[in-house]
Amino acid sequence: MSINIVNLTHIYDKNTPNETVAIDNINLEINTGEFIGLIGHTGSGKSTLIQQMNGLLKPTDGEIVVSGYNITDGLEIKSKRKKVTKQEIKERKRRLLEVRKRVGLVFQYPEYQLFEETIEKDIAFGPINLGLDNETVRIRVKSAMETVGLDYETLKDRSPFDLSGGQKRRVAIAGVLAMKPEVLILDEPTAGLDPKGRDEILFQIKQLHEKEKMTVIIVSHSMEDMAKISERLIVMNKGAVVLDGHPKMVFQHIDLLEEIGLAVPQISYLIRALNQKGFNLSNDIITASEAKEALSKILIK
Repeated sequence: MSINIVNLTHIYDKNTPNETVAIDNINLEINTGEFIGLIGHTGSGKSTLIQQMNGLLKPTDGEIVVSGYNITDGLEIKSKRKKVTKQEIKERKRRLLEVRKRVGLVFQYPEYQLFEETIEKDIAFGPINLGLDNETVRIRVKSAMETVGLDYETLKDRSPFDLSGGQKRRVAIAGVLAMKPEVLILDEPTAGLDPKGRDEILFQIKQLHEKEKMTVIIVSHSMEDMAKISERLIVMNKGAVVLDGHPKMVFQHIDLLEEIGLAVPQISYLIRALNQKGFNLSNDIITASEAKEALSKILIK
């Protein structure tokens, strides 16, 4: 399950006074099983990019191939004002449906989209619309709830609106998981949660990735969180990818990240300050546990 993005450009309000280039000729390859953090300041193009990955937005130019399905085929026909046949339209809709089954997108504050009277019914909404039978839907709902740490028997008949903020967030994520996606994209999954709720959500996402070998892409403004859980960081600025690699590599570019309105984990600043005082610590230390281990070795000596 890979996502290949080739020469992708997205322009809002093209050919108007409000024309805005949100994505500018991006090329990316996302491989099966990766855990990716997508970071960038507000307006850098992150949200536009993830909505392209399951066909919610159509690019102005370029192409996206998801698990062999080219979801941008046919756009060039319309742009050249050639007649589009019913069969071409039908085929494009089929490809988009297949992609949306495979790529699950959880928007920011997904709990605002909860609407059913019980947790079970809310999570079951997607699988039901896939045309699955009742028993398969029940199994999927139970599995999705257990995956995000919610007990099925205890909570299935409760209203989702009676839960805490963190639990509501987990119900919303379970609703996407019940669709059995191969790629899970989450836009600021910890936004607005207290520290306990944030840690619980991140733990569940990490566990999900390790258990299901699912490709996970998280949009986040928390450098500390991305340092702890992501395996690859993609940094965006003004609609372009400016850095792409392991967090240890990315967070060594302190000056560049600050120049585009970002920061690095506080541990990175601490390590830099200690080295300026004469310590000889590795610049690729980005988490508190790594710093503790490195400083312990120095103190032992």
